[in-house]
Amino acid sequence: MKIAVLLSRVPYPLEKGDKLRAFNQLKVLSAKHEIYLFALNDTSLDSEAVAVLSAFCKEVHLFPLSKCSIFFNIVKFFFKRKPLQCGYFYNQRVKKKINSYLDELQADRIYAQLVRTAEYVRERKEIKILDYQDVLSKGLARLIERSSLFKRLLLQVEYRRLLKYEAEIFDDFDYKTIITQVDRELIHHHRSKEIVVVPNGVDMEYFKPITCEKKYDLVFIGNMSYQPNIYAAEFIVKELLPLLLKKYPNIKIAICGANPAQRVRMLKGSHVNVTGWVDDIRQCYAQSKIFIAPMQLGTGLQNKLLEAMAMKLPCLTSPLASKPLNAEANAQIIICNSVLGYVDAIEELLINHQWYNTIANGGYDFVKQNYNWKQTTQILEDLLQKQKPTKYM
Repeated sequence: MKIAVLLSRVPYPLEKGDKLRAFNQLKVLSAKHEIYLFALNDTSLDSEAVAVLSAFCKEVHLFPLSKCSIFFNIVKFFFKRKPLQCGYFYNQRVKKKINSYLDELQADRIYAQLVRTAEYVRERKEIKILDYQDVLSKGLARLIERSSLFKRLLLQVEYRRLLKYEAEIFDDFDYKTIITQVDRELIHHHRSKEIVVVPNGVDMEYFKPITCEKKYDLVFIGNMSYQPNIYAAEFIVKELLPLLLKKYPNIKIAICGANPAQRVRMLKGSHVNVTGWVDDIRQCYAQSKIFIAPMQLGTGLQNKLLEAMAMKLPCLTSPLASKPLNAEANAQIIICNSVLGYVDAIEELLINHQWYNTIANGGYDFVKQNYNWKQTTQILEDLLQKQKPTKYM
């Protein structure tokens, strides 16, 4: 089967969740199908990207988006009353190029990731699948609550447009996927239950326990320019660290991940190391005792939790991040509802080795059983095999 895949970003390197999902899904699908990749690119291209992707893609087509065209199309979408982030990733000339390639290719299926790519292919007649992945509108709604007045007004406009757009494009695609059932329930369409849940996974041959010296007591990992991760990092350092220092004056915390924002870089100090990009993120996990992800914003499944569990780190997280994961509290993960809840849980893990091992091993077994890329991508594979559905009446 020829599968044309349209992405809003080049899926390499794997510093963002959407890239990680696309990379692993396409890698698995390529064992049975011909993958034709069409990816937009708004940043400098990694020198290894094309070679890495060509290893499992039949063809790789990349389309750079200039700052000038991005600005023009954001303005254009503003007056069209469409989401500005869709305008950010849209370019009429690129659309013509992509559709010209698709006309020649005659793909059996088109797989588009995120609503940001919908404008490129929503009118095409091939069997099309849209991966909502996350509910972008809900992510914005949560961000609005923590924003300044002026920013809040802008985000409210974008939120309303996204909410409408997510429902509007529903019928333009034959099948729809999403990461979690929690997210599916947040799509405002009367047939949202038709959306197929395709969870993320973790490569347990790559992310596996590594024995090494523990340099850090706590570690938090993620793309550090992403607002939910920025807020989580600030929570760890500004809310938890002062209380932890009273009992553990030598405590060390690592905040690891690409593109740390200025607010994250300012957190660096004698007890906090902000690493920025690291070539092998596994070392950050392995050199730490406990993984903490106090997420208060965002949607979807936290890949960082899957990776930490696969490396046998006991994980602490919030109710928001734990709900999509569906791991058992106090057996496979620890769920904390307050600052003191996190502090007490950290202290218990540091002094109670039996409890530490219970959570670490429980999380490892849970991820191994439930979050394997081959197993989760099989759900997408089954969907790709379907023919056009009977139109809903």
